[in-house]
Amino acid sequence: MTQTGEFKDRMLSLGLARVSEAAALSSARLIGRGDEKAADQAAVDAMRTQLNMLDIKGVVVIGEGERDEAPMLFIGEEVGTGTGPAVDIALDPLEGTTLTAKDMPNALSVIAMGPRGSMLHAPDVYMEKLAIGPGFAPDTVTLAMSPSERVSALARAKGCTPSDISVCILERPRHEALIAEVRATGAAIRLITDGDVAGVMHCAESDKTGIDIYMGSGGAPEGVLAAAALKCMGGQIYGKLIFRSEDEVTRARRAGIDDLDRVYTRDDMVTADVIFAATGVTDGSILAGIKREVGFLTAETLLMRSRTGSVRRMLYRAPVRP
Repeated sequence: MTQTGEFKDRMLSLGLARVSEAAALSSARLIGRGDEKAADQAAVDAMRTQLNMLDIKGVVVIGEGERDEAPMLFIGEEVGTGTGPAVDIALDPLEGTTLTAKDMPNALSVIAMGPRGSMLHAPDVYMEKLAIGPGFAPDTVTLAMSPSERVSALARAKGCTPSDISVCILERPRHEALIAEVRATGAAIRLITDGDVAGVMHCAESDKTGIDIYMGSGGAPEGVLAAAALKCMGGQIYGKLIFRSEDEVTRARRAGIDDLDRVYTRDDMVTADVIFAATGVTDGSILAGIKREVGFLTAETLLMRSRTGSVRRMLYRAPVRP
């Protein structure tokens, strides 16, 4: 790496893949063991170690929480060797801690990187999200539409009926009315217990996953990670921050957000070219989980660059150290 300020995404991409692989492999021994915190900590420790090997001046803008709440990879933490380009980093060392602890599908290790100042510093609040895959006109669906209107609009755009549409929704009590309205259209629903970054990514590969659209509220930081993924894979995502207390409003203002009612598009959340890596922890619709063999672990990683639109699937076979 030279010590210029240029964001050399091609040079950094393989290093980013190693970061997500390390986090996923470290959490593998805790799959199905029922200990969410230990699995998360293992992934965090491995990701941090690998990040600090990269020749970057990195700042975590989407991380494990505020500094006082997270001992490692907190928002604002500086990572890397301190040489090379200045970059923003959005990460979730283990997206789906419960999924990992219970050996349920679609747990991932995810990380995105872009030039400094390119990613929304989303506070740790809820965000209403709406996402579809590539190939549709802008605003085919919008947050201003009701859930049933979104299903109908997408069906028209696809040249099918609402009953042919499949919607991914996070299974939470707050989504009961949303689920009922979507089901009334005749659309199918895939309920997920956790992992809404993976849920949004499903829309970008609908032929493979069977998911056409994602709706519902979840963490705002995960919304930025999902936007980074769609920046590479193609597709649209809309997000609007949800505030439940004055403390959350204060947190947003501290993050530099003045317009509390703004609807963010994909390119509002990630304003420049980005690289994105995700490694499967448990088996899912997008990536295979960690596979155990005698003496080895095998991981599958999705590595993407928005600048070129390249999407690589890579297998890494790592020896198990005693």
